[in-house]
Amino acid sequence: MMVIRPSTALRNEYAEISRLCRERGEPVFITRNGEGDLVVQSLAAFNLREASLDLRERLLEAEEQLAAGDRPMSLAEAEEKWRVTVDGITGR
Repeated sequence: MMVIRPSTALRNEYAEISRLCRERGEPVFITRNGEGDLVVQSLAAFNLREASLDLRERLLEAEEQLAAGDRPMSLAEAEEKWRVTVDGITGR
């Protein structure tokens, strides 16, 4: 169920709005003068949404590459690329 609060609630009911965002994992919609104005969400929900959008973008890019005729990376190539990346991070 969508949670909608007036802008004054940000000042007067911040703790409650924060709790709702964290517990439900859903945004709270803030109105100003009866019109939609802001969306407030927990940092965890925001990070999850950003990661999901990043994954979708990467998958779309991969699909476009396949449609253009690009050869997919073999499992061995992916494993080697992964090892090089991890070794670069860990300093091995």
